[in-house]
Amino acid sequence: MELSDYKHYLIKKDQNDNLSKVSPDPWKDLPECKKEAREELSDLHIRLAELQQRFFVDKSKKLLFVLQGMDTSGKNGTIKHVFRGVNPQGVHVSSFDKPTSHELAHDYLWRVHRSTPANGEIVIFDRSHYEDVLAVRVNELRPKAIWKKRFRHINDFEQMLIDEGTIILKFFLHIDRATQKERLQERLDRPEKNWKFDPSDLVARSRWEQYVEAYEEVFDKTSHLDAPWYVIPANKKWARNLLVARIVVACLDDLQLSYPKVTYDPSSIQID
Repeated sequence: MELSDYKHYLIKKDQNDNLSKVSPDPWKDLPECKKEAREELSDLHIRLAELQQRFFVDKSKKLLFVLQGMDTSGKNGTIKHVFRGVNPQGVHVSSFDKPTSHELAHDYLWRVHRSTPANGEIVIFDRSHYEDVLAVRVNELRPKAIWKKRFRHINDFEQMLIDEGTIILKFFLHIDRATQKERLQERLDRPEKNWKFDPSDLVARSRWEQYVEAYEEVFDKTSHLDAPWYVIPANKKWARNLLVARIVVACLDDLQLSYPKVTYDPSSIQID
C-alpha cells in the first residue's frame, strides 16, 4: 500500500471541505464487517511495529500525527487501537487540554512546540494547536482579529517543522450528531464510563454548527500538500481504526527505510 492510495480521503478545498457532504460512515473501500476489519488491523499491527522500529533506529526523520474531531469521535480509542504493539521508546502521545496559567503566560504555540517529535520519534497529538482556532473561536475566548492571524502562524509553524525533517499528517475523525448522542448517552448509562462524561460536552454539542463552520475554515486555510488533512469516517469505530492504521503504515512504507549498515563484518566476530 502507498500513501497515494488514500488521496480520496484528503480534504481538498474544491471537494470535501464541506462536512455536510462527507459521509461519516465507512466508504466503499473499507470492509463491510467488523470481523474482517479486525483481522486486517491485526496484520497491520505487526507491520507497523516493524516499520516503527526501522524509523526509530534510522533517525533521519520525525513523524507527527495530529488527531482532531468532535467530542466522542474517538481520538483516545484511535490511539489505543492503532498503535498497539509499538515500541513506547519511540512513540509518544501529547494531549492538549485547557491550557494552564503557566502555558497561558507564553505564546499559544509554546506548549505545542515543546511536544513535537525528535529524530526517530513518532508523536501523536490528541487535540493540538488547532484548538486555538477552534475552541478559542467558537467559545469567543479571543477576538476574531486575533484568532484569524493564527492560520498564518500555524502554516508557518508547520512549514518550519517540515523544513527541519518532520512529516506531518492530520486526521479529522468525522462523526455525525446522532452518533455523538449515542456515545454520550452510553457514557451516562454505563457506570464504568461515567468518568468520561463531562457536562461541558453538552455545551460543545449545542454549538455543533459553529464547530463545523470552524473546522471547514481550518481545512480551507491549513490543508496543503506538505501537511494534509485526512477526513476519517468515524461513525464505525472499527472502520476508523483500520483506515488510520492503513494510512500510518502507508506513510512509513513510503519512506523505504532499512536498518543502518554497520562498519564491521559480523561474521568475523567470535563471542567467547
